[in-house]
Amino acid sequence: MSVLEAVILGIIQGLTEFLPVSSSGHLIIGSTLFGLEEDENLTFAVAVHVATVLSTIVVLWSEVSLLFKGFFSFKWNDETRMVAKILISMIPVGIVGVFFKKYVEELFGSGILLVGCMLLVTAALLAFSYYAKPRQKDEISFKDAFIIGLSQACAVLPGLSRSGTMIATGILLGNKKEQVAKFSFLMVIIPILGEAFLDLVKGDFSVETGLSTGALMAGFLAAFIVGTLACKWMINLVKNGKLIYFAYYCIAMGLFAIIYSFI
Repeated sequence: MSVLEAVILGIIQGLTEFLPVSSSGHLIIGSTLFGLEEDENLTFAVAVHVATVLSTIVVLWSEVSLLFKGFFSFKWNDETRMVAKILISMIPVGIVGVFFKKYVEELFGSGILLVGCMLLVTAALLAFSYYAKPRQKDEISFKDAFIIGLSQACAVLPGLSRSGTMIATGILLGNKKEQVAKFSFLMVIIPILGEAFLDLVKGDFSVETGLSTGALMAGFLAAFIVGTLACKWMINLVKNGKLIYFAYYCIAMGLFAIIYSFI
């Protein structure tokens, strides 16, 4: 992977991590077009996902800091309840990460046909949540948090947008758009950072794959900078109800990936 390819893929990751179009799916499509090796893809994917998580922390720092202060006050307050909901939402993806990680990694090496199919599923979810008019709730319940967590666990499939799936699920449950967007961004921080830490400890994260340190750092910085901008943009887009346009985009990209897989 060259530095230029890493920057391009980093920009793709930073932009698509928060937009409901599947960052993992776009990384696989981009890597396929560049002809990159699978081991390069996995190492690079971990690095740029960490970069976008850090950009989430930067953008939502006021919410993150309030959650920390409230949680460590050791009182049952609004912040503690939110932390509890985030922890509950992490249970399904935690189970997938512990018991099914190898199967998920195999899916990432299965080519772009699956990505194309899952992009079409993402489009259907976004369209359904756009036209559905559920009764609005004042806050995300513990039950809703767990269901949104289940949707996050399903979104480990490449091409099924994590942010799109979680936001669509939250909206269908009757939660406010801006509220569920911020919740979905906050709930992925610990799983992604935790996975990266475990890979680092176990030695799975390696640059001895033809992926240079320079390319890795370039991709990381590109993902972080673009991710910071995209996170702010996405919150405003969800608030204004513009998700249907991303459904059209996912249909187009999904069909492209499916057709390309047969060429």
